[in-house]
Order: sequence, then structure tokens, then C-alpha cells
Amino acid sequence: MKKVLLGLFTLTLVLVLAACGGGSKDDASGDKGTTLVIGASNSPHAVILEKAKPILAKKGINLDIKKYTDYVMPNVALDEGDLDANYFQTIPYMELEMKEKGYKFVNMGGIHIEPMGIYSKKYKSLDDLPKNAEVIMSNSKSDWPRVLGILADAGVIKLKDGVKRQDVTFDDITENPKNIKFKYDVDAGYLMTAYNNEEGDVVAINSNFVVDQGMNPKKDAIAIEKTDSPYVNIVAAQEKNKDNKDIKELVKVLQSKEIQDFITKEWKGAVVPVSN
Repeated sequence: MKKVLLGLFTLTLVLVLAACGGGSKDDASGDKGTTLVIGASNSPHAVILEKAKPILAKKGINLDIKKYTDYVMPNVALDEGDLDANYFQTIPYMELEMKEKGYKFVNMGGIHIEPMGIYSKKYKSLDDLPKNAEVIMSNSKSDWPRVLGILADAGVIKLKDGVKRQDVTFDDITENPKNIKFKYDVDAGYLMTAYNNEEGDVVAINSNFVVDQGMNPKKDAIAIEKTDSPYVNIVAAQEKNKDNKDIKELVKVLQSKEIQDFITKEWKGAVVPVSN
């Protein structure tokens, strides 16, 4: 009887030790490393993450990159816990999303700026716009001040003094001599189609959609946003993960000189790394 009990005890101990010593994605031994699931736009975000992937792998962090073609689902997936972080949005856009949808996100760090550009197959300059010209823009409210800022910088419209650039609304237009019309109910993912179909007179498009189609914003836009804007593209995470060491390491690598130099060389000013 004692031998039977001893045997059962030994077997139980072995099973317990085996369970405690089993590997997982967070195994402290580092044999398997950690896997971070990151949501990103196709370009330039996913391209940049792919460049960072081998660097992070050497640090025991594996990247599982999920690609998105819109601005809605990456935040839905992050909020639902399907992603550990996402990399596609600007600070004003994240703040607007949190305000409107109740998300509890945190900015883990800024990586680059994608200048907003205005494109047209009809005109070579904003000076050429006729009376009552139509500007097509996305339905993202955070993009509207950017487009209005470009038009103001070009002298097409004038904006109220004393309003922060990122807070500008259509109500802040004080002068509109050409009576420019604004169509701002278009999904961001449709803007390139609108441009290719020659809809409206000009189309305001964020650079990530433009470079994804093989175009260069600096060469192909008839007007482009200044790069000293507040619209830095960031890595975002759930607020509860603000101290996550692996996400912090991801940001550190993305902000490294190696990756910043890659961004500069790859996009030649169409995507601009930020200094941190």
C-alpha cells in the first residue's frame, strides 16, 4: 500500500513539475520568446514593422503583423484584445476615437509623419481651382483641420486667428473667395478611387494610401502638408498595457536610428521619421 501511495505521489509531482515548467509565449527562459500581435496599415506601417521584425526577434520578441485597409477595424480589434498594439493612427485621431467610442488607449510613442496631400488629375496647382470647386476629403474629423490648413497655407481660404491648427473647423473659415465646396463624407479607403475616377476637382489623401499605390506624395501632390504638424503616427496600446516592456521595446526599435534611416531612404521625404 505504501508503495502504491508513493508511486501516486511521485507521478503527481512529475505532472505538477511538468505543468510548471511548460513553455509559453511569455516563457522567462526566452526559448520561445514573446509574440506581439500588431495591427497596421499596409504601407508604410507594415513595411516598417517588417524591417523591425528581425531586430526584435534577436531580442526574443516575435511580431505577428495584421494588415488593415481602413481606419476603423484596427482600433476595434485593439479594444477587443485581438491586438496587443496598433500602428496606423495619429494622436488627434486616437483622441477623437477615445472620446467618441470610449476606448481606453495610450500613446506608446511617435514614429513618423505622413504629410497629407491634395491631388488632382485636372489641375496642377491650387491656384488653378475654379469658382465653386469641390474638395473631396475623408469622413475622419481629425483629417479636416489638416486639409483646411493646406488650403490656408496656399491662400485659397483664410482661417480665424488664434485657433490651434489641429482644432480648426469649417466654421473657422473667415474668407473663401472661390466659394470652395467641401465633400467630407467619404471613407478614407475610397479616396484613391475618387482620385483615379477624377471625382470632384481635388482629393485630399493621407500619404499611406498614396504610397501604397506606388505614388510619391512629394512629386504627385499639387499641395502637401508641412511636416511640422501635430499629426505624428504612433504605436497605440490599451491603457492597461502602458508599462508593457515588450511594446516599449517595439517602440524603441521603431524609433532607433536604423529604422529612422530606413524610413528616410525608402520614402525620400514622403514619410518623415520623427525625432524623439
